[in-house]
Amino acid sequence: MNAITPCKLARRLYLSRIPVLPKLIYYLMFLVYNSSIPFKAEIGRGTRFGYGGMGVVIHERSRIGEDCIISQQVTIGGRAGHINPPRVGNRVYVGAGAKLIGDIDIGDECVIGTNSVVMQNVPNRSVVAGIPARVIKSNIDITYYMKHAE
Repeated sequence: MNAITPCKLARRLYLSRIPVLPKLIYYLMFLVYNSSIPFKAEIGRGTRFGYGGMGVVIHERSRIGEDCIISQQVTIGGRAGHINPPRVGNRVYVGAGAKLIGDIDIGDECVIGTNSVVMQNVPNRSVVAGIPARVIKSNIDITYYMKHAE
């Protein structure tokens, strides 16, 4: 079982205006997976968490696109002085331990390197890595990266 399953259930209950169960599922997910994936976050269809979603922390107003792979120990959160949290595009691979921080847009079909700290916008079809993250490759074929991530 992956953390995405109870998260999606809690989101459906939240959107149906059922008051207590989404919060209860959230706390249960925190205990089992040691992750904070709030039911208010918009997570697209087909998105998966690596290693069950262990240690993943997501801001409650974040938006994550469809068919993304988010590895363990990833943080997608806000930053002091910035109102909005990150927005992640479709078919994005986020490596283990990566941090996406602040009011940024991650383009479609991108790869975020392991332990990278992303604080600026990332263009479509790019690979970023480093602290702070910078583009190291452009115009990539995401199918190669997604195929090898499984």
